[in-house]
Amino acid sequence: MKPRIHPVSRPVVFRDRAADTAFLTRSTADSGERVTWEDGNTYPVIDVETSSASHPFYTGSRQVLDTAGRVERFRRRYGTDEAPRG
Repeated sequence: MKPRIHPVSRPVVFRDRAADTAFLTRSTADSGERVTWEDGNTYPVIDVETSSASHPFYTGSRQVLDTAGRVERFRRRYGTDEAPRG
């Protein structure tokens, strides 16, 4: 690797305000705000709106589509009463 062309990677705390959680990881991002972590050390902290702790895809709180209602509406609109063949 060429020297002095890669950004500096450091430990950073990312704090998810929606889920009220935080996690420590390495990042090239920096912040002027600091927080004391569980190990007693002080790290830069970056507040995020969404992380894996609060995103519906990871938490399993996604909305389920009403597929049966859509099928019934299709049948009413186009007048098909027979069951689909598969």
